[in-house]
Amino acid sequence: MKRPRKKVYTLDTYLDRIKENDIRTDQDVQRLSGAWDKSTINELLVTVLTDDYIPPVILGEEENSQLWIIDGLQRSTALLMFRYGNYRVTPSVEDPVIYYRAKARDNNGTLIKDSNGDIIWEDASFDIKNKTYDDLPPELKKAFGEYQVETVIHENCDMKRISTLVRKYNNHAPMKTAQKAFTYLDNFARVTRDILDSRFFKDCGVYTEKEKINGTLERVIMESVMCMFHLDNWKRQPRQAGKYLNENATKEQFHVLEDNIHRLENIIDGGLEDIFTSKNSYIWFALFNKFTESGLEDREFAKFLYAFKDKGLDTVQVGGTSFKEMDMAHRGTKDKSVVNGKLHILESLMDWYLCINTQNKIKQEDHKGNDTTEVVRDIMEDCAGISGIDKEDVELFVMVANDVSEMGLLPGHEKIPFIALTGYAMREDKEHLLKEWLSGYGEGQKPGGLDIKERFLKMKGDFDKFARKKEENIYREAG
Repeated sequence: MKRPRKKVYTLDTYLDRIKENDIRTDQDVQRLSGAWDKSTINELLVTVLTDDYIPPVILGEEENSQLWIIDGLQRSTALLMFRYGNYRVTPSVEDPVIYYRAKARDNNGTLIKDSNGDIIWEDASFDIKNKTYDDLPPELKKAFGEYQVETVIHENCDMKRISTLVRKYNNHAPMKTAQKAFTYLDNFARVTRDILDSRFFKDCGVYTEKEKINGTLERVIMESVMCMFHLDNWKRQPRQAGKYLNENATKEQFHVLEDNIHRLENIIDGGLEDIFTSKNSYIWFALFNKFTESGLEDREFAKFLYAFKDKGLDTVQVGGTSFKEMDMAHRGTKDKSVVNGKLHILESLMDWYLCINTQNKIKQEDHKGNDTTEVVRDIMEDCAGISGIDKEDVELFVMVANDVSEMGLLPGHEKIPFIALTGYAMREDKEHLLKEWLSGYGEGQKPGGLDIKERFLKMKGDFDKFARKKEENIYREAG
């Protein structure tokens, strides 16, 4: 069988040939046009106007030279709609400003030339939101019409062969909604994949193999960061969530989620894994993030999960509604009001069951998604009387703290106080004692319910006591 030949048309010529039925769009088994939504049409138009790449259109040619579209029907009809059908680009179009080169003109529209009589060109831009083809400036109309459309033509086809080719070229799985949404999270795609590579998603939840490859778990991470840090701006649609996070989230927020998930790995066993599903994992991750403010041991959270699962807490009403009732009434719904309602119920139940005094919680701004320098500086100034701490100091404290201990093994609520304690020890020239002190700190005496500064003061008191004993032993041995 002869190899297909390639042919390039200008877009104006290609669309004219469709209008004249030299290229037909109505092959017997071809799906109907109009399958694309407006956002996809907008993306195509931006691609053409910026002279970016579009894959070739596949055509089949009968012996009488009649051409049929095999693959590329939706692209072709979308371009026809814009050129001849008065299609208006919607306000939601991404990258709506098109940059191009234009001939300079004066206020009367007369071309401006230089001293040599040559036309002067200048940079120009045009916002295509709410615009039709007729609204385009002449330069962009010309760029649209001259766009190069690549085609691949299968020759000497009958209708049966063309039908076979339609099936062949369309026998592929398009990106799922969640997969496409993830492409809008490019600033945080790598850290998201790193999080999903953790043991939690293999051993600590009920996630199917299909969910691991179809973008569902990437969606869970986006929902989790939204729920933990951006609930006031909650986006129900994955695509909108991805776009919002890409512009407004920080890597630190993703790292907080990652740290929390690693902590959950240590407490979630076979009896709890069915709580963490693709549907509600984001709610539980957000709840654990709130739990970390309590100062309680992580195993207390596991106790609450067991009570929720086995002791009927899911049926306990809060404000006239239980979690189970809300979950059943809003299956598959993730409207902002539903997410807020679920999280409120769970937090109320957790605080009640674990006797969490909300006045003793570590303030979110003290330690989550905030500047570590500011928090450490406040602790050292308020609790140790040490002022003048700057960002470079704190970076040094963090480096020494990591040398002294594996910070990743410290509970999340201990990390900031330990960094501050490291700074205190360095100012007292006692950092050489930190590693030995840390190896015995907290044995049998790990209290809950302390805020971040109280936790530092407890560490500092214990460290000072340890340092005094070491000094006394040195003097005793010297005497």
